Amino acid sequence: MQVGKTLLDQDKMQLVIERLCHQLLEDWGDFTEACIIGIQPRGVLLSDRIYERLKVLTGDMPIEYGKLDITFYRDDFRTEAGPLTAYPNKIDFVVAGKKVLLIDDVLYTGRTISAALSALQHYGRPRAVELLVLVDRRFNRQIPVQPDYAGISVDALDEAYVKVRWRETHGTDSVLFFDKKQDVTPAGVSI
Repeated sequence: MQVGKTLLDQDKMQLVIERLCHQLLEDWGDFTEACIIGIQPRGVLLSDRIYERLKVLTGDMPIEYGKLDITFYRDDFRTEAGPLTAYPNKIDFVVAGKKVLLIDDVLYTGRTISAALSALQHYGRPRAVELLVLVDRRFNRQIPVQPDYAGISVDALDEAYVKVRWRETHGTDSVLFFDKKQDVTPAGVSI
């Protein structure tokens, strides 16, 4: 396996986000009785972009948008390295009866999405929930969760990393794939 293979560069990542937005508009229409929820912290980087692009594509129609922290719903809340850091919830609306688009960057084991579904219940019982991810790691699922929308699908076993880099945190956008067994981390990749 090649170390540090770029699956999506900045231009391709923008095309994938654009495609996802058009798929959403085709399926969801004007987002009436619907909302977008980004999962803190990394899913929010994707959901911010999806939300902003949808506003442009819909002519600035109002779309309810929130950010959900799942820290205290995770089954690995207490780790040997110490407790995880919580992020603020930013949901100023009730999701009861709405169709919810839940957004995260990478779907791997399904545990993050399971925790997000539990956390979401505190804001009301949604009519439906659909999942959008930038990367669907199709192997090693521990919970039966599948995305409704995926930017790319990657067949990556436990021996591989799939890392999403965002210009807001890394200075550039990309999706990288590399082998965990390698002693050398690819240049520019923060783990």
